[in-house]
Amino acid sequence: MTPVLTTEAFAALGAPNLVYVRPIKAAEILASVPSASVQGFDLDPEQTLYSVHRADGERLAVLTDKDSAVAAALAHELAPVSVH
Repeated sequence: MTPVLTTEAFAALGAPNLVYVRPIKAAEILASVPSASVQGFDLDPEQTLYSVHRADGERLAVLTDKDSAVAAALAHELAPVSVH
């Protein structure tokens, strides 16, 4: 049987340095942030971006490629893992 973890329990596993990187469509970003936040960015809604999240799911950053997302996490002394 697979154990079920609460968000808090999952976050505590790697707290506070564990983060995960996952692909995300630009459309999801465009729908979730104020339009003023993305002014000046030329984003195709179907474009794949990469987001960095804390273990509790909070999105910390969005970058254009996976290598940059991992590098940004490492630069901030975080331990990134990939999520497919």
